[in-house]
Amino acid sequence: MDLEQIKILLERYNQGICTPEEAEMVEQWFDRINQHQSTITNDRELNLQLSDIKSRIDEQIAPRTPVRYLRRWYAAAAVAAVLLVAAGIIWLQQHTPTNEATGNTQLAAASTTTTRIIKDGFVEITTPRTVKDTIHLQDGSSIVLNSGSKLRYPEHFSNTERSIYLEEGEAFFDAAPDPGRSFVVRTTDLATTALGTTFNIRAYTTENKVTVALLTGKVKVDQLNAANSKASSLVLLPSEQISFDRQQLSLIKTSFAKPEDVSGWKQGYLVFKDASYNEIVNGIENRFGVTVINQSNKTEWNYTGFFRNESLKDVMDIICIATSLSYTIKKDTVYLVNKN
Repeated sequence: MDLEQIKILLERYNQGICTPEEAEMVEQWFDRINQHQSTITNDRELNLQLSDIKSRIDEQIAPRTPVRYLRRWYAAAAVAAVLLVAAGIIWLQQHTPTNEATGNTQLAAASTTTTRIIKDGFVEITTPRTVKDTIHLQDGSSIVLNSGSKLRYPEHFSNTERSIYLEEGEAFFDAAPDPGRSFVVRTTDLATTALGTTFNIRAYTTENKVTVALLTGKVKVDQLNAANSKASSLVLLPSEQISFDRQQLSLIKTSFAKPEDVSGWKQGYLVFKDASYNEIVNGIENRFGVTVINQSNKTEWNYTGFFRNESLKDVMDIICIATSLSYTIKKDTVYLVNKN
């Protein structure tokens, strides 16, 4: 692990946004400092970067808790130094991703234009990777369409219903009130009905589940083609969400703590909550315009993490630390591989 990776992980730890796996790794580093008294390399660049980290962390330390945070800073600084000497980095190197790409990886140019066509009375909108789009409907409703998504709706709504079809991907809906016309969003598996509300739907065809999350108002979610109609509908209140398992054909209701947990993608965040491998791949591919190919023997795993403005390399570094994988980047393709 190089200095930049150490810096990223320690800053995430200090900000309290580490995943449990990342936090456990840092805590293990703390514990190992007391067990291995190695000589710290006298490296000017190392000292400068560690000093920079310390300055930024010190600025955030509350006066009422100096002992705990100062102890953690010195432990973290010592960890970062020890990681760079031969006697102290053997264990860490076994958990460190490798990257054949050096410097800023130049990715292949991707399409940056949303496609809009009118066909058979419907408006069809498709967003490529790395591109999000905002759609304003004639009734005053608005839709934010995530990357790698496809949506269609009639040129003119009927007098009884405002129908939207999310055929692929993810979208955030702000439905304008209209008591005389229900606002209904249909995916392959679910129909979500709302009157004056905001909600998020994620329905990528490569993922095993469809998620509907309510931020404001109230929605009813119906399972389409359900064998048992009595168990096919659920009503959501704010901060509730349902997940539909496409294999088990079941609906499960849970709750979420913060709006950005479900709609952070609108601000460019990458948010993973116990996300499956396919969810993680979709997020990375759509955010950075790359293709992820898994050449490891790990195909089923979950990850929880939150990324704001991190680069592709930073994201892959952190995820691979947590999952004990390595990776390489070649042009616009990310290869996941087993650790040596």
